[in-house]
Amino acid sequence: MKEEVKKIVDAMSKRFVSHPWHGIEVGEKSPAIVNAYIEIVPSDAIKYEIDKASGHIMVDRPQKLSNHMPCLYGFVPKTYCDTEVAAFANEKTGRTDITGDGDPLDICVLSERSFSHPNILCEAKVIGGFRMLDGGEADDKIIAVLKGDQAYGNIEDLAEMPKMVIDRVRHFFLTYKDLDGGAKNVEITHVYGKEEAFEVIKRASSDYDNKYGNVNEHLVEAILNAVSVK
Repeated sequence: MKEEVKKIVDAMSKRFVSHPWHGIEVGEKSPAIVNAYIEIVPSDAIKYEIDKASGHIMVDRPQKLSNHMPCLYGFVPKTYCDTEVAAFANEKTGRTDITGDGDPLDICVLSERSFSHPNILCEAKVIGGFRMLDGGEADDKIIAVLKGDQAYGNIEDLAEMPKMVIDRVRHFFLTYKDLDGGAKNVEITHVYGKEEAFEVIKRASSDYDNKYGNVNEHLVEAILNAVSVK
């Protein structure tokens, strides 16, 4: 009976569009190469983000400043920033009060090509990241290059990327909330290379597993339980 239900669940996953966060795998070559679900492209004057319940892209807010996102921006599927990601941030900063932000792990994907719309999936080669704290919460930004990109595709580590490119991305995240009012509470404590980024991805994947487990297995069990109750 369980094997038959698994076949049904597998067939459903091929028939219907998967939830971008829960239904897409992080990637077979993770953490070196990951799948990135892109919510925002550089031409966007609107900040979009995933609606966690439905998986649809929703409008978060119009960008209040004239500067636009300098790269493809989204998240890594089946990741979650919770206790393990926070523990790593505390270890690296020497603090003890950092918590996870409870969101999928953010990723910035650099490419020399322009993109006209978000809501796309791409393969991204991880080269480093920013240890960003937003209101005391770990909000790491993984930095990657689009796999096969003609300008950046051969870059292996953040140190190889032109400094101005990284500075532009860093400046955006330090300033994009400047008009939101209140005290500024966003900081980037470290800019790190790929090995540290790999560790953040592994921890975010572990946090996801601890929080949600195997989504397909949960669905199989729910169907079996429903059948047994009947």
